[in-house]
Amino acid sequence: MWDGTDPDAPEPGPHYFVHYKGWKQTWDEWVDESRALKFNEENLAKQKALRVAALQASKKRTIVVPAKHSARVESESESQRSRKRVREQSVEKTEEQEVSRSVEVKIPIPNALKAQLVDDWERVTKDRLLVPVPRSPTVAQMLDQYQEHRRTSKDKRRPLRHDNEIVDEIIDGLKVYFDKALGNILLYRFERYQYKQMLEQFPERNPAEIYGCEHLLRLFVQLPNLIMHTNMDDDAVVLLKDQLGDILKYMHKFSKALFASEYENASPAYVAVAKAT
Repeated sequence: MWDGTDPDAPEPGPHYFVHYKGWKQTWDEWVDESRALKFNEENLAKQKALRVAALQASKKRTIVVPAKHSARVESESESQRSRKRVREQSVEKTEEQEVSRSVEVKIPIPNALKAQLVDDWERVTKDRLLVPVPRSPTVAQMLDQYQEHRRTSKDKRRPLRHDNEIVDEIIDGLKVYFDKALGNILLYRFERYQYKQMLEQFPERNPAEIYGCEHLLRLFVQLPNLIMHTNMDDDAVVLLKDQLGDILKYMHKFSKALFASEYENASPAYVAVAKAT
């Protein structure tokens, strides 16, 4: 229950902090008593009725064709029917791939990097601290360093030229993913004003040339879901998973040089603006 210390709770009085099962923590919120129901038989029955109604609404509705149009429907050519069947089979195949892929796409994150993610979340959301940006190395610089490390590593057999080309393509794609995802799904609310400041201060740079591994690591958490909605075949997914796992191992090995040891205190003016946005 809210005790009055959380600045995000807008009104005084009894409040409850709600987490929606199956949703990300960014959807957690404080709600007052008007949005909470007591745990009793009456409200449980209401919950069951709402669930049934939602399931029924999600089912496909039967489309009734008026009689005056029936002749036109019956005269549909065989080629049109054939094309419809192909499209339906394609959709069904894609859905089957996504269902199976949702189980298979797992990118193992080393335990030390999982701890880094937790510390990162607490520093920003609880302690109201900011990752110092621009970072050094940036995401782009780190990925370039990884490529060079992979080519010159004495611990592995010298990679084939074809392998290098595949890795280069994955690295380029990862940079693009980061640039597109940062402002949409990788920032905590408290960081959005800082992001706006960086775009204004460095308009000629991409986000991968400003931000560092703290935010790239957050992308790795989101990647399984993003990959699930692509049309890559299974072999390509396996190759991508292996390569992403190797990048994470590199980030773990050189974590002291890649991650900021201290976060910055936000100014009172920044805090005021961040709360208002």
